[in-house]
Amino acid sequence: MAIIVGVRFQNAGKLYYFDPQATGAAAGDTVIVETARGQEMGEAVTGPAEVPDEDIVPPLRPVLRVATQEDIDHKEENRSREKTAFDTCKQKIAEHQLPMKLVSCEYTFDNTKLLFYFTSESRVDFRALVKDLASIFHTRIELRQIGVRDEARMMGGLGICGRPLCCSRFLGDFHPVSIKMAKEQNLSLNPTKISGACGRLMCCLQYEEEFYEKTSRAMPRVGKLVSTPDGEGTVADVNILKETVRVRISKGNDMTELKDYPADQVHRVNGAQAQPAAPAEDQEDSPDPEIMHALRASEIDVPDEDADAALPPDDSEEQAPAEEPAARRKPNPRPRPPRPARREAPRKSSENNSPAPESAPQPERGKPTPAPKAPAPQPGAAPAKQPQKRDPWVVPEEFRQKKN
Repeated sequence: MAIIVGVRFQNAGKLYYFDPQATGAAAGDTVIVETARGQEMGEAVTGPAEVPDEDIVPPLRPVLRVATQEDIDHKEENRSREKTAFDTCKQKIAEHQLPMKLVSCEYTFDNTKLLFYFTSESRVDFRALVKDLASIFHTRIELRQIGVRDEARMMGGLGICGRPLCCSRFLGDFHPVSIKMAKEQNLSLNPTKISGACGRLMCCLQYEEEFYEKTSRAMPRVGKLVSTPDGEGTVADVNILKETVRVRISKGNDMTELKDYPADQVHRVNGAQAQPAAPAEDQEDSPDPEIMHALRASEIDVPDEDADAALPPDDSEEQAPAEEPAARRKPNPRPRPPRPARREAPRKSSENNSPAPESAPQPERGKPTPAPKAPAPQPGAAPAKQPQKRDPWVVPEEFRQKKN
């Protein structure tokens, strides 16, 4: 365990830790400490405290002594010399025509170094300026380029709230600030209203950011459907500081009402609505396990006839086919008398004197015509001769005898 004290060198600067040793430094004392750039005078902000060795960033420099009156007078003398050095450096910058703005200058406590702080939009070649300043002050010169936030801290001033700048009073470190914070806090995105004296986003935007993020997660978003004690409605506005929700409720006839509710009385409505339970009649049409088993008949080699018998009846409308086959046509309901059989006189031929076969009876209308069956051949009989066709250019013998 090590004992440390917190020392601050500027009014709202960063806090550094030193080893008090046997000096007896306490909170509120002005102390002289050893730093990387020489001896410095600062103010002890925190008293001696024990911390684990793992939390200490080496090296832990010592506190030399508690400042005496002579040390305080020497510090005041250095401040008067800083004003003269500031005017001289500003004059030299104008002579060299350098694009830089001098902010402040500072002497170390032991006068071994003179530091100048400036701002610039680009990098500056100040080697010639350093040579001129070194020949005038006869000490080590160091120029440091800082940002606009550090400039506002050194210069000080009043913010748009009417109070001194936070960075020049109590803000030790600068935290990143984004435009997302202004959007979550529902602030105007006008740069003149959300920018500080340095021209950047105000540091106070991140003070309440954690509260806004935590509260906004528990509240519905604008445009979402919610349920309230007065019915369902749409979120029109959300007040995170008051933790209230303004809901637009429909009153019928294209009339709506805006009403504020506490956040705990407003609940989100899920997009999927609950479906009502099916009536008892519809439950009868639900597939039966045995029927579903019959539908999978192909998997267990069930005969098709048995599987078709197990299927439920189809309640869908039957669609008539475009043209029904002749075998399935329904007979004409109007009875018609059958046509008489048409007979022809037998025609004698010289080649074949056998009488002509009688014409087969015509089938009734609506019944399919049976195909003629060929006579079965008798065993041992010679094959029947086919009747020869008569040549139309040959005059029959009978016709010649009748003519003579």
